[in-house]
Amino acid sequence: MSIHEIKLPFIVVVGSRVLGKTAGVLEALGGRPGDLVGIVTGRSTFEVAGREVAENLKAGGFRVRVFEAGEASVGVAEKIAEQVRGENVSFVLGVGGGRSIDLAKFAAGKAGARMVSVPTAPSHDGIASPFASLKGLERPTSVYATTPSAIIADTGVISRSPRRLILAGVGDLLGKFTAVKDWRLAHRLKGEYYGEYAAQLALMSAKHVLRYHELIASGSEEGVRILVEALISSGVAMCIAGSSRPASGSEHLFSHALDILAPGRALHGEQVALGTILMLYLYGDRRWRLVRDVMRKIGLPTRADEIGIPVETIVKALTIAHKIRPERYTILGENGLTWEAAWRLVKETGVA
Repeated sequence: MSIHEIKLPFIVVVGSRVLGKTAGVLEALGGRPGDLVGIVTGRSTFEVAGREVAENLKAGGFRVRVFEAGEASVGVAEKIAEQVRGENVSFVLGVGGGRSIDLAKFAAGKAGARMVSVPTAPSHDGIASPFASLKGLERPTSVYATTPSAIIADTGVISRSPRRLILAGVGDLLGKFTAVKDWRLAHRLKGEYYGEYAAQLALMSAKHVLRYHELIASGSEEGVRILVEALISSGVAMCIAGSSRPASGSEHLFSHALDILAPGRALHGEQVALGTILMLYLYGDRRWRLVRDVMRKIGLPTRADEIGIPVETIVKALTIAHKIRPERYTILGENGLTWEAAWRLVKETGVA
């Protein structure tokens, strides 16, 4: 039996106008007035939420240092980590989207500081996971950073994020249908550790957004809260598993391959959702049509031209996806798909 350490968030606060609870959350985590708190945020996200967070912390007696979230790269994260360590920062808050949160997680992990996740958009499940996705790594995949000690998710703020980011969050969660299948397959064929509880928690997140897709797509605060809670649950599933296995499988490998071949063309969640259609078809799972229909209904791309990537690039991504993480066994196998098989796949699923 493999052994892994489970680290979970201590405090999760979800609701409208909860940014004003930030100082109280830090105090509950052991913070004291006078402690220096670092806020990693972008220029726009500072105006959206960072300023209010900073003012609340100052009113609570904390000192505040703002780090501008530059490129989501290891180099930028390490520079922030050096400053965090050098200035004896007690807490690092990631206030913003995936970039700010990933930089904060990586920097806090390197510097040995506590990390708090304050999302302003629901585009992926990195809100609660211990993993960060940054440029400059050997491969375009996530690495273990640190588990957020707390999550403060203001649904009022998040519901005002662009609709495309909300739909991307749905897309990322739909990917759990194939991620869990891949995890089970690796357990059966390769003897890899498999945790049923973590798997079921991740699956529940996917089923939840499938059930409430109309409400979520409406952009209402109620729908966004459902999405955010599902994203947090998926992140917790990774914490319990000790890896990203319950949330990342062949559909993520496909997305990472697209990041190499066509960087910046589509959002992570959009690519993952498209990959989910393809991988469910490979599994012979009839739900691929249901997933595709729901995606079409709410406005997620289901075709190559809708995602802004040539069909030939989609096909090539399918043929190289298995090489992204060769140690991670999935339905793509050890040899991947042939060019001919990949073409048949995109045609049969209507992606082409």
